[in-house]
Amino acid sequence: MTSGNDQGSESPLFSATITPHRSLGRKGFIAVMCAVGGISFIAGMVFLIAGAWPVMGFFGLDVLLIYWAFRANYRAAAAYETVTVTASEIVVRQISHRGRKAELSFNPLWVKLERESDPEFGAGKLYLVSRGRKFAIAAFLSPKEKDAFAGALLDALHEARRGPTRTVTA
Repeated sequence: MTSGNDQGSESPLFSATITPHRSLGRKGFIAVMCAVGGISFIAGMVFLIAGAWPVMGFFGLDVLLIYWAFRANYRAAAAYETVTVTASEIVVRQISHRGRKAELSFNPLWVKLERESDPEFGAGKLYLVSRGRKFAIAAFLSPKEKDAFAGALLDALHEARRGPTRTVTA
């Protein structure tokens, strides 16, 4: 049995999924690794021909460490955050790259959006504040994107505070 104010039936006023930005795609990663591997191989061969054969192993180790750093970076890109605003609640879900979940629900009537701004760069951090507690959101976004996100979220909060409206059709 469901009540008339069931959360699943409410249409969202605002919904966003925020993911970390990665500028290097799969093809770019392969190109960078081929370039690093090729340069390391050529430099290693120069040292091998000069008689310093142990140096070649260090060049191979460098390529392996760069590969490992890229893989760790791509694993961290699996994290994401969703923010959903309906007329009766705001739900923020943060999922880490390891699958750990943090979820908070706020009443839009009692929450405010707080910005830490830098005059030179724009929005530094965004927080949802309710009952004296701060919850950081949108950490993956650039300052410009945070400003746009904050504006859209504020519009949705104002719409939620306005309450449900009915459209009369003839």
